[in-house]
Amino acid sequence: MSKANAGDTVAMHYTGSLSDGTRFDSSEGREPLKFTLGQGEIIPGLERAVEGMEPGEEKTVTIPADEAYGARDPSRVQTVPREQVPPEVPTDPGTQLELQTPAGHRIPVVVTERTESEVTLDANHPLAGKDLTFDVKLVEID
Repeated sequence: MSKANAGDTVAMHYTGSLSDGTRFDSSEGREPLKFTLGQGEIIPGLERAVEGMEPGEEKTVTIPADEAYGARDPSRVQTVPREQVPPEVPTDPGTQLELQTPAGHRIPVVVTERTESEVTLDANHPLAGKDLTFDVKLVEID
């Protein structure tokens, strides 16, 4: 049976969870995730874990934060005066927003704190700084 190698397009089912067991994503009930090994289409640690697997093989891997979404970057957390946020924009903690830079780039942020005078926005990936555990099953190699 063939093993997954760089350049192969593979399909896998997966369930991702945090160290406390909280599930953050899964392909359950959906088509398997398809990607090409070596193209950087998924996080590096998971890509390395899939390389060498055979169709039908299952494994559980823990990916350290630096091989997933990286460390949290404190410089990506900004507190802005409340008056800089248009009044119609929701600012409840946990609200996901999208900012646009002067160059036109869109940046997803999450409101982490709100006071009467300030709003704190976090542009870190929600899984940054976290080790991730994946249960994976390689479905096919194209």
